[in-house]
Amino acid sequence: MNFAKNYLKGIAIGAGAILPGISSGVLCVVFGIYEKLLDSVLNFFSNMKNNFKFLLPITLGVLCGVILFGNILQYLFYKFPNQTSFIFIGLILGSIPKLFKEVHTKYKYKFKLSYVIFLLLALFLGIVSVILEKNLPSNTMTNFNYFYLIISGFVMSIGIIIPGVSSTIILMLLGVYPTYLSSVSTLYFPVLIPMGIGLIFGAIIIMKITKFLLEHFYVQTFYAIIGFTLGSIFVLYPGFSFDLSGLVSLLCLLCGFLI
Repeated sequence: MNFAKNYLKGIAIGAGAILPGISSGVLCVVFGIYEKLLDSVLNFFSNMKNNFKFLLPITLGVLCGVILFGNILQYLFYKFPNQTSFIFIGLILGSIPKLFKEVHTKYKYKFKLSYVIFLLLALFLGIVSVILEKNLPSNTMTNFNYFYLIISGFVMSIGIIIPGVSSTIILMLLGVYPTYLSSVSTLYFPVLIPMGIGLIFGAIIIMKITKFLLEHFYVQTFYAIIGFTLGSIFVLYPGFSFDLSGLVSLLCLLCGFLI
């Protein structure tokens, strides 16, 4: 049963991760596996059997989601962009009460007003990143040396590990975004390999930092994660129209929330 559940979660994470505006980190938080995923990857060899059993179905699901269901979601976003976006917004909003409950019930932390500051700061950073992403030009540089590409991959890992932080905006700020997209579509390894090296090292370091913060400043870090998660809504929000399409969008949001 756990294998099947984690496999389905992996499919959703894989399918969602290839779409613009959807963070794989956010989906990991929504499904309640973010912390365990960090722990399993960072401490893989300390309990190899259990970590392998946990990671295998998720990894298989991610691959399946990217290969098979990514096209389905892309079709839905193309044909029904508003309704599909509102379903994902509903999923995110529906997960927030569970996240608060997990922090204050499961881990026995009492609410303090100061915790909200971390949520608001992360939410603000998320909104700023959305504004930047919509206003930054995507073609600023074309020629890069290998060291710069490694650094770009390293910094890109922040957007992959931290929920709600856009890898797109990071690559745009670095001027690498069009080169990265072109290299992915053509499998141009002279760009992909150095970026991949930086991404792997960056992911390990960012995961270690996140794990340290969760161990020593759990509530503050988790409130920041919730803030980044809420910030991703502003990436997805497609606008609203007061007509039949708007009504259907609201119903989709409600369905996503209930799911």
